[in-house]
Amino acid sequence: MAQDNQNYFADYTREVKSTSTRQSRKFKDIDLNFTRHPVTNDIGTIEDVIAIKRSVRNLIQTNYYERPFHPELGCGIRQLLFENYTPMTSIFLKRKIEEVLQNYEPRVNLTSIVINNDNFSDLKVFSGNEIDNNKIVVSIHFYIVGVAGPQSTTVELQRLR
Repeated sequence: MAQDNQNYFADYTREVKSTSTRQSRKFKDIDLNFTRHPVTNDIGTIEDVIAIKRSVRNLIQTNYYERPFHPELGCGIRQLLFENYTPMTSIFLKRKIEEVLQNYEPRVNLTSIVINNDNFSDLKVFSGNEIDNNKIVVSIHFYIVGVAGPQSTTVELQRLR
């Protein structure tokens, strides 16, 4: 399990640096691991693509009324994690994720959302490892405004109760 998390969090480590060569304004965000910058003794920062991927991930995992002073900000997908997984659950998840990204992340042009590989023609999906382990794997494919090339991030949604 820990090794699976390492694969998904590889984009979010401090050692990964932005390779963007664009000349316009770079996006910066604080490192949520709160690591100390070795020279300035300040909180470390992440830049560009890594910061936007983390923002997308945070928006998806935020529930309504979870952020102070912004009760409208959130995706509300946790309520769907306790439902039986059907093709309709997949459609509802996609709509909620698409809505939150279009409303609150203007730096992203969404191209597609893939949930558990969207393989509903094969009935093994409903008895697969992800569903049996109460886990939904969401892959989000998008373009970042001002950055060449498509980007993608993967988020694991897992109920804990």
